[in-house]
Amino acid sequence: MPERSFRWLLWTLVLVGASFDQAGKYLVFKWLYSDGAGGEYVLVPGAFKLLSQFTDKPETAESWLAPLRTWSGAMLPKVNHGALFGLGGEYKKYANGIFATVSVIAALAIMFWSTRPSTARDAPLCAALGLILAGTLGNLYDRLIFGGVRDFLYFHWFEWPVFNIADCCLVCGACLLLVQAMWNHPAKQPQESKEVALSA
Repeated sequence: MPERSFRWLLWTLVLVGASFDQAGKYLVFKWLYSDGAGGEYVLVPGAFKLLSQFTDKPETAESWLAPLRTWSGAMLPKVNHGALFGLGGEYKKYANGIFATVSVIAALAIMFWSTRPSTARDAPLCAALGLILAGTLGNLYDRLIFGGVRDFLYFHWFEWPVFNIADCCLVCGACLLLVQAMWNHPAKQPQESKEVALSA
């Protein structure tokens, strides 16, 4: 009997999470773009809103990347050069390159991890890795295209740093990975393997 694999769950979460992140960023920044300036849309009065911020710099490069940077508006969006929730953003000269490199390494490590048979049999682990990889790829795209991460979700009730859907995927995936590690039960060996071991 073939082993049950949850790799489909991992890659579905990667595709859905990264797609939602990029769609959310592009659509919100385009929707709230107004005459070269950003805007906001309150979802929960006094607590939560969508926020788009733009620089006063237009795109000057004539490359195939230019349309990707200016789809939401002629002015370039403000970006976070740091990590999750702005960590390390004050060192913008180096931060984006460092965190982009870390993202590539993390993505490659997760893809390698997903090839292990024990990982494929573990649904919570596949879900956690899928969410983390989705968030990693969503923000990595921004770092490579925009030189930093576009953020647009803002809990201003308690002045939480502006964040995005990729950040949500990363946090949820990390929490799930922690829970999975604490309550993990080793995956059972397939019956076939047991029978082979007993007959040896």
